[in-house]
Amino acid sequence: MTIGSCFLQLKRDVGTDEDMAQRQQVIRLYKTLLFLGREYPQGYDFFRTRLKRAFMKNREVEDPEKISTMIKHGEYVIKELEALYMLRKYRTLKRRYYTDEPVVQPKTKKENTS
Repeated sequence: MTIGSCFLQLKRDVGTDEDMAQRQQVIRLYKTLLFLGREYPQGYDFFRTRLKRAFMKNREVEDPEKISTMIKHGEYVIKELEALYMLRKYRTLKRRYYTDEPVVQPKTKKENTS
């Protein structure tokens, strides 16, 4: 067996460069979602089990186009989680610095004369 044939066999076993790139994207997506799940409102354990179940359900998918679609959906979920966390921080700051009492606007001169 020559070195070239060993390399071809290894490449068949491992997959193409495109498959490896998608695999790295999926792993990066999973790690990012795990990191964002630390602050999830229903708890990290709830988020982690749901995330793992979703990834395990789709582990047999081999179509590159479908994998790309799922990666894009995962990136959308990341953006939604970031928006959720920013909204939560905004609401916390709003509650901290503003009261629930309505602000009374001073009357203008035009309203006072009538």
